[in-house]
Amino acid sequence: MADPAHRTGGPSRPTEDPVHRIEDLAHLSGATVRTIRAYQDRGLLPRPERRGRANVYADAHLARLRQIADLLDRGYTLAAIKELLEAWDAGRGLDGVLGLVAEADGPWTDEKAVRISRAELDERFGGTWNDESVAEAVGLGVLEPVPGDDDVYLVPSPQELAVAVELQAAGVPLSAISVHLRELRVQVEHIASRFLEFTTEQVFAHCLDGPHRPTAADTAVAASLIRKVRPLAQQTVDAELTRAMSLFALRHLRLHLGAEEAPPPEDRTRCVAMPAETMRAVEGLVGSERASEFIALAAEREVRARALDRLAPSHGTSVDLDEAP
Repeated sequence: MADPAHRTGGPSRPTEDPVHRIEDLAHLSGATVRTIRAYQDRGLLPRPERRGRANVYADAHLARLRQIADLLDRGYTLAAIKELLEAWDAGRGLDGVLGLVAEADGPWTDEKAVRISRAELDERFGGTWNDESVAEAVGLGVLEPVPGDDDVYLVPSPQELAVAVELQAAGVPLSAISVHLRELRVQVEHIASRFLEFTTEQVFAHCLDGPHRPTAADTAVAASLIRKVRPLAQQTVDAELTRAMSLFALRHLRLHLGAEEAPPPEDRTRCVAMPAETMRAVEGLVGSERASEFIALAAEREVRARALDRLAPSHGTSVDLDEAP
């Protein structure tokens, strides 16, 4: 039998990459055939090569599918993934972008998650832990269910759970601890948002903002900056919390002991939990420096409007204030 190379009049072309049918590609990647075709239609996956009557895929297609799966696991939308992959295809370094994402998505604490059984929870909380408590803790993210084991939970922050144990041992009801944590979380999320806005504007703008997408060098610089900035957030909050506690702790104690007169009602202020989205909207309107003043004035205007509604006649002819003498 003649060598195929002689039949074609030249040497046969070596195959650089293994080739796969779409069914094989689906099996290797874990994606379905339908998903692969949908990725092609969206421009996320290059079209296959046509060889004779068959469409064949290379290992590069398999690598791309695994990249897409990894980005989906990180929470990216398909639209965002397409932009990242286009940056890679244009030579702007997907590895650098993913490295930056991994750095930002990395742990912001040295604390390690641990597992705890339902029996251990009951013991640590003195037998007061019940199904309602578990559901509340899971809803807050203090506990995370372990798939396949209904009696074991993951504790992302053992320190946070330890605080709840100490408060409950001191006589604070679990329901009150949950309410306090929800209120505290709103305030802390606002602080985190402001810190990120500040650092993005002051630190990262020079290497990430601009008319063009960041280069691999830009993302490497940004990743390095994140590593440096990460501990600063915790240090700043710790320092400010220490200052605030020093300022208010003794004052609160003296008030409760009667050693100091309480300020008059008109001088008191109260902290009110507010959704982070609402705070961002207000800050977008008037700036962060005047957000508290804006909210106070808006609330005062609403109170006055309701007071006027109560004073206005509910029957008969309405009073037109513009025509009043």
